[in-house]
Amino acid sequence: MLPLHMRRREFDPDPELAAVRERPGLPRVPTPYGREAWLVTRYDDVRHVLRNAELFSYGSGLGLPPMSEEQARRLRAGALLLMDPPDHTRLRRMLTPEFTMRRIRRLEPRVREIVADHLDAMERTGAPADLVSEFATPIPSLVICELLGVPYEDRESFQARTRSILDFNQPPEARGKAQMESSVYMAELVGRARVEPGEDLLGMLVREHGDGISDDELAGIGGLLLVAGHETTASMIGLGTLAMLRHPDQLDLVRADPGRVEGMVEELLRWLTIIHQGAAKVATADTEIAGVPIAKGDVVVVSLPAANRDPALAEDPERFDIRRADMPHVAFGYGAHHCIGAPLARMEMRIAFPALFDRFPGLREAGEPEFRSFNVVYGLTAFPVAW
Repeated sequence: MLPLHMRRREFDPDPELAAVRERPGLPRVPTPYGREAWLVTRYDDVRHVLRNAELFSYGSGLGLPPMSEEQARRLRAGALLLMDPPDHTRLRRMLTPEFTMRRIRRLEPRVREIVADHLDAMERTGAPADLVSEFATPIPSLVICELLGVPYEDRESFQARTRSILDFNQPPEARGKAQMESSVYMAELVGRARVEPGEDLLGMLVREHGDGISDDELAGIGGLLLVAGHETTASMIGLGTLAMLRHPDQLDLVRADPGRVEGMVEELLRWLTIIHQGAAKVATADTEIAGVPIAKGDVVVVSLPAANRDPALAEDPERFDIRRADMPHVAFGYGAHHCIGAPLARMEMRIAFPALFDRFPGLREAGEPEFRSFNVVYGLTAFPVAW
């Protein structure tokens, strides 16, 4: 059975998660890592855990599949989600210039071109089409390939490895094997970048920080961005399209006023919150959360969907409404580990959604979508559409 914080009913978290959030204290929940954890669900408490890197540490590498100590060390190198300051701060500072709004805007014409090409292909092939495989997945895959300098012809193999890494239905050994294969693949790309650095992100890191960053760190950064940079955005495009089709009044608002697209994207991020939890953290000292004593060494998991549907954040938070004023949701995390690729993901969604609805004004469901739960990233495995 799925842990409470990973249970969904289509777009919504399990109602029990909201009930837990309203009760005093914190529940204990099983995790896929074999240890119980304290589950943190309230918006303010979630932000407290995420911003206190000294008190709640990622550094244990908790959640890595079974592997040797040397393999784990290599995988943790550059894996920003498993790192604490100062190492995290040092590497993130190197990456930040590539994800400024100015740099992201330079990618915008290419993203528009990629979106148009896939819409053209859908139109040529005709309905019905699987929105997941023909639109939602290939667009962010191609974007992240170009950003990292990954040959696009390798996309099927890296997507297959990504599915294994993120799928908790897979045996731990299979996930570990996929993780190591991904590491080996990225090491090969890093080797090429060391010899002949290109204009992609890996090439930039080699040119500007060559002696200050190791090959293992480069491979770890590349592997993380490759997995996180396409799977999350792909899930948001697929699930977000379904959400808009099932809320035609909201879609009409965007069609009447294209300026609402940004608000639509932010509300989809808040309401869907496709990442079930922040990376598991370990208490580095005795402390407390919501009045509950937390012992040194205890595992703590934060529920991002529960936090984003907390009345402390939004009025009537269960309602999907793109007219909401800007609010500081935690769909991209919070604090030092706030998703560095958030500007890129937002830009891809701001382009993909309007282009899709403009090209196919009659877009509609053409069969039952298939939801995926027991995965690091919630989303759809298939979504038949017609127009």
